[in-house]
Amino acid sequence: MRAPIYQVDAFTTRRFAGNPAAIIPLDTFLPDAILQAVAAENNLAETAYLVPFSGDYNLRWFTPTTEVPLCGHATLASAAVVMERLEPTRTQVVFHSASGPLTVNENGAGYVMDFPTRPSASIPTPPGLAEAIGVAPLEVTENGFNYMALLPNEQTLRALAPDMAALIRIGKGGLIVTAQSDDLAYDFVSRYFAPVKGIPEDPVTGSAHCMLAPYWAPRLRKTDFTAFQASPRGGKVLCRLRGDRTELEGECVFYLEGEVEI
Repeated sequence: MRAPIYQVDAFTTRRFAGNPAAIIPLDTFLPDAILQAVAAENNLAETAYLVPFSGDYNLRWFTPTTEVPLCGHATLASAAVVMERLEPTRTQVVFHSASGPLTVNENGAGYVMDFPTRPSASIPTPPGLAEAIGVAPLEVTENGFNYMALLPNEQTLRALAPDMAALIRIGKGGLIVTAQSDDLAYDFVSRYFAPVKGIPEDPVTGSAHCMLAPYWAPRLRKTDFTAFQASPRGGKVLCRLRGDRTELEGECVFYLEGEVEI
């Protein structure tokens, strides 16, 4: 069978930046082994599959090695595919996912996603974490998904070259590192490492900002943020903390449109 495929750079206004995602619309979900094999073949941080459902869409996300319960950049890219290619008269779409319904609204040139907030709690630095990243964090928090480490400054964050094999052993799906931004245009910066999921460093991670926003809110005494993920590709994420929900806003650029043969 053949299926359409779109490759979209998310959380950016220019190609070759932000986070690339592959979006594949289907009539129905194929067996999980096939979905995973296609994601491995694409070899991007995420491949998202869309299936029509009651006027909206079911949505699933796969890294090259595993299915994940939430992905921001591939949801943003999926919204762009729906509202710019599949149904260009739409200005809103609801994706039904493992993390519940996710509403995305068009907002000028970009899109606003409504995601679940992921608060975290402070813990002692887990054994091996400081050695894995080469610096002692000022604070470490965790939730059921990730560790997050506060670093002294943006320069330290950008200079990190973690030991990926050591990060796999720390016992979480991923590690977010964050610091207050040196650039007055941004409130905080971050990077995200998830080698256990087959993603050594994710370029721009929407779901990580569902943990970052509630962390920075009491420290910066605000609930609306302009954030930058300081990976080599880089990307801007607008975050608005709304209690148990977090709004994430960003833009997308189409890179590739074609077909896959499965």
